[in-house]
Amino acid sequence: QVQLGESGGGLVQTGGSLRLSCAVSGRTSGPYAMGWFRQAPGKERELVASISWNVDSTYYADSVKGRFTISRDNAKNLVYLQMNSLKPEDTAVYYCAAKRGFGIGPQYTYNYWGQGTQVTVSS
Repeated sequence: QVQLGESGGGLVQTGGSLRLSCAVSGRTSGPYAMGWFRQAPGKERELVASISWNVDSTYYADSVKGRFTISRDNAKNLVYLQMNSLKPEDTAVYYCAAKRGFGIGPQYTYNYWGQGTQVTVSS
C-alpha cells in the first residue's frame, strides 16, 4: 500500500507562487508515476500535471502550461508542483496521486490518493 500526504497549500495573491509537496510512504519501491489533480467547488476533478517514474515524460493541462512545473525526487520519495503566476481560477483542492508503472496515464489509472491541500488565489 502507498500513502500520500500533500503540503504547501495556502492563500496567495494573483501572480504569486506556491510549491506543493507530496510525500510518498508505505510501499515506496517503484516504479510508479505521479500526478497532481485539482478540484474546484462545483467542478469535476481534473488532471493538472503528471510525471513518469524515470522523469522522461510529463504532462500538463493546457490551463497551467508555462506556469506550473512538476518534479520528483525518487530518493526522497517526494513529488513537487511549483505553481507560478497563479490566477484566481487556480483556486481548488489539490491532490497528489500515484499509479503503478513507469508511465503517466489518464485519471482513472491512478489508484492511490492523498487527502488534498487547499490552494486559494485572491484577486
